[in-house]
Amino acid sequence: MNISIEYRPSYGLAICQLQPGESIRAESGAMVSMNTHVRMETSATHGKGVKGLLKGLARKVFMGESFFMNTFHADQAPGEVTFAPRLPGDVEQTALNNESLVIQGTSYMCSSPDIEINTKWGGFKTLFGGEGLFMIEAKGTGPVVFNAFGAIHALDINGPFVVDTGHIVAFQPSLNFKIKRVGGWYSTFFSGEGLVCEFNGQGRLWIQSRNPKEFGTSVGQMLPPRRN
Repeated sequence: MNISIEYRPSYGLAICQLQPGESIRAESGAMVSMNTHVRMETSATHGKGVKGLLKGLARKVFMGESFFMNTFHADQAPGEVTFAPRLPGDVEQTALNNESLVIQGTSYMCSSPDIEINTKWGGFKTLFGGEGLFMIEAKGTGPVVFNAFGAIHALDINGPFVVDTGHIVAFQPSLNFKIKRVGGWYSTFFSGEGLVCEFNGQGRLWIQSRNPKEFGTSVGQMLPPRRN
């Protein structure tokens, strides 16, 4: 399997070349195109039986993501599949080697079928951070592709580092974090910064240059009021 990323950073497109017998699994709705040598299979998220159904249900109920995922197979001949995110922005890939990667819920795009995707409980700190209670944990060996709103900036963290919660894309689990306020309560309410995530430890962190929530708020203020 070979994955290349084109049209970065504004309109990233992941182009996956599959050899006969290879497959790639993707988020529902991520596929842009595929040739006729590729067969698509739709199933409940990540696994068969009760375990797979529970994982799909968790993603649907707690994260608002699709209950189903699509797997693309190149059975008899080489095939090509392309994937793109919902929002305009960058696309990144990383290779896991019996490792884990934590990805914010809407940034996962596709991965090798050997990668197990789990809905991850982030604790109440993510609730107070305004980013929801659940993230995605990708675990195993193989490529993982994720996307961002805006450009992706990768950082190697060694010690304390602060990021606005709306700009986090993915991070290695060797990093731990806590949610905190920027300054005092006055700063929290009037600076426009609010709550941030303070990482500690050593590992790689990927952040995005735009905040979808802030962008939506700005655009929403420009729209005319709805008429009943």
